[in-house]
Amino acid sequence: MADDGIFIGASEAGVRQVLNLRRANRHGLIAGATGTGKTVTLQGIAEQFSRAGVPVFVSDVKGDLAGIAMAGSPASPMHATLAARAAEIGMIDWAYADNPVVYWDLFGRQGHPVRTTVSEMGPLLLARLMGLNAVQEGVLAIAFRVADEDGLLLLDLADLQAMLAHIAENAAELTTRYGNVTRQSVGAIQRQLLQLESQGGDAFFGEPALDIRDFIAVDEQGRGHVNVLAADVLMASPKLYATFLLWLLSELFETLPEVGDPDKPVIVFFFDEAHLLFDEAPPALMDKVEQVVRLVRSKGVGVYFITQNPIDVPEDVAGQLGNRVQHALRAFTPRDQKAIRAAAETFRANPGVDVATVIGELKVGEALVSMLQADGAPTPVERTLIAPPGSRLGPVTAKERALLISLSPFAGKYDERVNRESAEELLAAKAGDAKAATMKAAADAEAAKVAAAQAKRAAEQAASDARLQAVADRAAARAEEAQAKAEARARIAAERAAARPTMMDKMVQSAARSAASSVGRQVAGRLGAQLFRGLLGGLFKG
Repeated sequence: MADDGIFIGASEAGVRQVLNLRRANRHGLIAGATGTGKTVTLQGIAEQFSRAGVPVFVSDVKGDLAGIAMAGSPASPMHATLAARAAEIGMIDWAYADNPVVYWDLFGRQGHPVRTTVSEMGPLLLARLMGLNAVQEGVLAIAFRVADEDGLLLLDLADLQAMLAHIAENAAELTTRYGNVTRQSVGAIQRQLLQLESQGGDAFFGEPALDIRDFIAVDEQGRGHVNVLAADVLMASPKLYATFLLWLLSELFETLPEVGDPDKPVIVFFFDEAHLLFDEAPPALMDKVEQVVRLVRSKGVGVYFITQNPIDVPEDVAGQLGNRVQHALRAFTPRDQKAIRAAAETFRANPGVDVATVIGELKVGEALVSMLQADGAPTPVERTLIAPPGSRLGPVTAKERALLISLSPFAGKYDERVNRESAEELLAAKAGDAKAATMKAAADAEAAKVAAAQAKRAAEQAASDARLQAVADRAAARAEEAQAKAEARARIAAERAAARPTMMDKMVQSAARSAASSVGRQVAGRLGAQLFRGLLGGLFKG
């Protein structure tokens, strides 16, 4: 490491190329065809940042960067070449040395697990991860909005699946509040989620989520931690890899405070296979990437893209990359020729270097280099011999990796997944309560139906009993009436029988009637004679 910054290398004429630490947050680019030495260049720069007390993050897409944890060895086949290079460019203090490395792995197999929550990832990056169209992305945003309003935590993919099912069930209601929500769109998102799970994406979402500040640490000697992400398996899912890197940038931007231009960066990120960040990215995402790269500088973060072809990086982003290392490019195709012209145009001109010609002549370990100076101006481009790293070139063994992981300051912090109550459980409980309420209502309705049927049967029985009683009462009344009539007739008959005279009475009555009749006749005769005589006497007197 140079006293005034990161020593990149020197030209044959002895012109030193140094990355000024105060300008290291102005980002950079390391480009070149496969096999031209990009990884070795990256490794040398990363370990010098570490020795300067600057934490580093690197993605290890081939597995050969893991050796940065171990000191190189004189027994290495590359020892003679590296030692000769160091001597040639005047690195008199060059020596093998290890570095404080922390291994990370999204799948938790080759390092500490790296997780984030669905909520922290956000709908924009998730939509890009799943390849959603604009309509589907809108529905996903509605799902996040509803989850926020209802206080539902979206921690893992199971939570998001449950939330989408909830959205589908309430599509009609939500459409009136947020716009069109169709079951077809929800179904398409759910299918993409299943595909993401099948690619191992579910391992990335959950808790404990990564505390991004754990990347920004130094060891007891003041050396910045070199955070190595095992990305060899992850590269099988390029969208997941790219989305993870974009999420890291966003997290840094949202978490770190403004520091302006510090004496040295807070952390430096090296993103290998950078073209994956931009392939098929929608305009909204490209705008976000460009904004984060532009603004994260003031947070003290340096971002360095590593890619085969410099035109893989969009112009809006490439224009912000002030520190450049360009390894050889081969002009085999029209695209390669375009890349050579683009590279030549981006460097500050040097009359002694014909970039368009030299870029195709560079040997392994050589590069065209231009760094920002203290005043912010780029140095003229120089053909440079790259400084060799002091750590091991190549992978570590499984035993070495396991030992380093066990000795890590974060051992045990992220290893066990935590599944606390979140949207899936709350929605399931809500659905269970709704189901229980529905079942209770159905049971109550059934009970009411049974009670009504029983009441109806009881009423019918009562009515039947009443009718029978009425019939019985009428029959009894008729019987009583008949009995009363019979008794009356019997009484009358008895009275009549009692009133009829006996034979003696009849004889006495007959005799009496005869005597009366005789007496009457006699009296009447006498009265009549008297009347007759009276009448005649009166007549004659007159």
